[in-house]
Amino acid sequence: MFTGIVTAIGTITQAETLGDLRLTIACPWDPATIAIGASIACSGVCLTVVDRGGAAGDAWFAIDLSAESVSRTAPGMWEQGRRLNLEPSLRVGDELGGHIVSGHVDATGQVIAADPVGGSTRLTIRAPAALAPFIAPKGSISVDGVSLTVNAVEDQPDGAADFTLNIIPHTGEVTTLSGLAAGSTVNLEIDTVARYLQRLEALRNRS
Repeated sequence: MFTGIVTAIGTITQAETLGDLRLTIACPWDPATIAIGASIACSGVCLTVVDRGGAAGDAWFAIDLSAESVSRTAPGMWEQGRRLNLEPSLRVGDELGGHIVSGHVDATGQVIAADPVGGSTRLTIRAPAALAPFIAPKGSISVDGVSLTVNAVEDQPDGAADFTLNIIPHTGEVTTLSGLAAGSTVNLEIDTVARYLQRLEALRNRS
């Protein structure tokens, strides 16, 4: 379980095909704090640490990524040199600063626009029709593992939904979101609460 509050940016330094895809990710953590078997959200994807090393402030960890995970996440995001938003799993007693995030990507979305507004950036992202019912103004959504608040939603004729987000300078600096531009593909995870509310509504309509 995660909160969508990114604590570091990592960089893929090696990508090998060993049955699954084995990635080595450099990060500014202390390797002593990275446990084998621990869960780390990498741009919104919950992955398991299988190896780690390095020194404090210059650590690395390795994860195995299945073909299924690769197919369901943003194209090209697992290539060597790519930067990833990192968040260790939530521990009992930790502050829930964002919202509850499972680390399971529901779908990918496409950035339609990235417009400067004052010192911030207004992102417009198109979500597929399957996710549209779960996205609401002032609701939460995870974009590449970052917990964000939806500003507005505009439904499209094909059932898709365009939603806008405000990326303040601090968020842009401590995540990879500042690098997004029109045409970028991002990982999306809907709010867990919205998921259950939609399920309850569907069951109510059956009765």
